[in-house]
Amino acid sequence: MKFEMSRDALLKPIQAVIGVVERRQTMPILSNLLIAADANRLTLTGTDLEVELTAETELSCDDGGEVTVPGRKLLDICRALPEGATIKVALDKERLQVQSGRSRFNLSTLPAAEFPVVEDVDTQIRFSIPQNILKELLDRTHFSMAQQDVRYYLNGLLLEIAEGKVRAVATDGHRLALCEVAADVGDAPAQQVIVPRKGVLELQRLLGDTDAPAEVELGGNKIRVRIGELRFTSKLIDGRFPDYDRVVPKGGDKVVKANRLLMRDSLGRAAILSNEKYKGVRLQLDDNRVRIQAHNPEQEEAEDEFEADYDGGELEIGFNVVYLLDALGALDSEDVILQLSDANSSCLILDPEKDGHRYVVMPMRL
Repeated sequence: MKFEMSRDALLKPIQAVIGVVERRQTMPILSNLLIAADANRLTLTGTDLEVELTAETELSCDDGGEVTVPGRKLLDICRALPEGATIKVALDKERLQVQSGRSRFNLSTLPAAEFPVVEDVDTQIRFSIPQNILKELLDRTHFSMAQQDVRYYLNGLLLEIAEGKVRAVATDGHRLALCEVAADVGDAPAQQVIVPRKGVLELQRLLGDTDAPAEVELGGNKIRVRIGELRFTSKLIDGRFPDYDRVVPKGGDKVVKANRLLMRDSLGRAAILSNEKYKGVRLQLDDNRVRIQAHNPEQEEAEDEFEADYDGGELEIGFNVVYLLDALGALDSEDVILQLSDANSSCLILDPEKDGHRYVVMPMRL
């Protein structure tokens, strides 16, 4: 294998796939990138056995081949070289030579045959969705995913494809985020899949704020998304997601409408003196006013309040302030609506401008 290309042209696909390459691996080859060159294309692949990323770029190459090299080291070399530099790459026995100007590097390699490539997706559903729409779905829900929960099906995000819409749902058992958008999914049958946490975070990173299409394929136990010259493939979590519709409270008779940023800033100030472990704050609702109180084991206290459109009578209820702030941060509307029933019932947070965004936060005892 022998080829030559600009530093910038090589750096871009490396940066696209390096996210799945862990620094410490039980299998040494998982620290490597698979490099495959043919007459007119260079392909780079990284994987952690759960998520696989493949990026392609144009290349004029007379001597093709494939090999695996340490991904992070190759990235650092390309970053360290000056912009506009030309890089010459050549495979010499069991070493990959990388040369640019007066700089020369010899990298160790492992055989391409040992690299664990994810099998093709047995496609059952295929549809196209603008990148910015798919990114919005993930951005507005991902923060509610669980982390290392024994209920493994919560350590991911539910994607639900139904007639004319795509819905994303995430929950960690204490809060829930739901976002749905209209999408042309053709005559695809309704289906639910759970994308693992790492796959969701990588996909967020790869999607752009553009209406260029993302081609989504679902099949068997995998999801594949094609974004231009990039191909993202992830295994799916095999499990049954909770019936989230039962969790969303209905008919809360105490309705608070307030300026979203005013509420967020007020909660943020009170949170400074909340318990570092439990992050609890107490909300006291009264006519057209919400008072927030927080205290901690050091006997420190914080109190803040903001005006709101509310006439549902007095109510005192506790919440994890981080959960409230995450939900408010995921919205971009000027105002926000909170629907409550009593001190022991969950709070439903709504965007008054977009019906498809819903957030549920369970109360805390303080």
